[in-house]
Amino acid sequence: MVQIPNVTLAVVADARSIAEMSRDYIEYGLGWSWTHARVLKAMQDRATNVAIIREQGFVLGFGIMRYGEQRAHLTLLAVQPAQRKRGLGAVLLSWLEKCAVTAGLERVQLEARADNPTAIAFYREQGYEQVGTVPGYYRGTLDAVRLEKGLWTPSGQPLG
Repeated sequence: MVQIPNVTLAVVADARSIAEMSRDYIEYGLGWSWTHARVLKAMQDRATNVAIIREQGFVLGFGIMRYGEQRAHLTLLAVQPAQRKRGLGAVLLSWLEKCAVTAGLERVQLEARADNPTAIAFYREQGYEQVGTVPGYYRGTLDAVRLEKGLWTPSGQPLG
């Protein structure tokens, strides 16, 4: 029997693990912008969810999504390398998307490093479509691929 991991909102004690995962698995080679303090600030923002999957006291993956008036923006998503291919990223993303649907938002937008084809393929598998590129998005040196996903069917029903 496959156990579906439990997604919860992060707590203050998780902020350092989240920041370090961002530094090591997302921001590598760019400098560290999602520091402990910045993660804490996101956790305090009422328009942002910082979601995690924890197992035996360790953060295995996290996602940070900010909710606007019409769309949500997935700011960060990462899973520990040893925990990948378990579906944890898809579970986190789905949980965050359901929050956006509950808020009545139309779309989710995100940027992925142009030099990370694995991440781009993951998002495409989750139903995201490439809508453009953003030259120099990361620190003015690295391009981003912008992806979006609609959350509602043409008949006004939520997807999935």
